[in-house]
Amino acid sequence: MPRRFTVSPMLIRAAQVAVLAGLALLLWRVGDGWQALAMLRAADPYWLAAAALALTLQTLLSALRWRLTAARLGIAISRSDAVREYYLSQVVNQSLPGGVLGDAGRAVRARGQAGLFVSGQAVVFERIAGQIGLLAVLLAGLLASVFFPIGSGWPAGAMVPIWGVLIAAVCLFAAIAISLRAGPVSAHGLHRVMRAFIHSVAARDIWKQQAMLSLGTALCNVVAFAFCAAALGVAVPVLAVVTIVPLILFAMVLPLSIGGWGLREGAAAVLFPVFGAGMSEGLATSVAFGLVLLATVLPGMMLTWMRPNAPVTGRH
Repeated sequence: MPRRFTVSPMLIRAAQVAVLAGLALLLWRVGDGWQALAMLRAADPYWLAAAALALTLQTLLSALRWRLTAARLGIAISRSDAVREYYLSQVVNQSLPGGVLGDAGRAVRARGQAGLFVSGQAVVFERIAGQIGLLAVLLAGLLASVFFPIGSGWPAGAMVPIWGVLIAAVCLFAAIAISLRAGPVSAHGLHRVMRAFIHSVAARDIWKQQAMLSLGTALCNVVAFAFCAAALGVAVPVLAVVTIVPLILFAMVLPLSIGGWGLREGAAAVLFPVFGAGMSEGLATSVAFGLVLLATVLPGMMLTWMRPNAPVTGRH
C-alpha cells in the first residue's frame, strides 16, 4: 500500500504564525502603520467601551444559541454553563492558531449526555447558524448596494467574489427550504447530518428563535466594528457597515492565522477605500476591533479560574 502523506500539526501551526507575521509586515508597509498607530493612540475610549458592550452581548447571544441548538439534540446545558463554556472557547480561539480549538474543547466537555459526535454537531451547527446570520446581513447589504452604490463603487475585480457570495447564499437558503419540505430521507451519512441540522436550527418550530439569535450576534459584531471606527474618527456609512464589515469579518473564519489577525486587517485595508476611507484607517479600525475583542473574552479566564474543570450540566 502507498504510504500516506501526513502534515505535522507543528508544521501547520508554524505556517499559520508565518502567515500572521508576513501579513503584519506587509500591512505595516502598505497601510502606513505609523499613521494607524497614531490613530489608535488617540482612540475615543467611550466608543471603544460601546464596542466592548456590543461584543459582550454577542457572546451572550451566541451562548444562548449553542444552548438552544444542543437542547434540540438532546443535550441539556444550563445558562450559566453555556456562558462559561462559550467564554472559555473564545479565550482559546483567540489565543491559539486555527480559531477552532476552543470550540472543539467545548464539544468534548459537553459529550457526557449524548456522546462526542452529537455534542460536536451542536457546536458545528451553532457556528454555522452564526455564519448564516452574518451572511444574511451581507446579502441584504450587497443587494442594497446594487441600487445605492457605496462611495466610488465596488472595484471591477471585486464583483466576481461578491456575486459568488450572492449565488452561494441563494443556493444555501434554497437548499434549506427544499430540505424542510422534503419527505423522510435515509438515516445515514450526510442525510442524517442534514436532518439533524434542520431539526436543531431550521425546523419550523425553532427557526425564528435561531434567526433572531443569529441576526443578533451578526449585528452586534458589525456594529462593534463600526463603533471601533467611530472611536478612531472614521465615519462608516450605514450601507458600508452591513456590506463591507461582514466581508471583513468573514476573513476571520479562514484558519490561516491566530484569531483572524492579519487576515481581518488585510481585508479592512483593502475594502475601506471602497467608501472613501484610507488603508491606514481600515488597518487601525481592524486592530482596534481585535484588541477590544480580546478584552471582552477575558471574563472567560476568570470564569474558568473560579470553576476549573467544572462539568457541563443540565441545571437551569
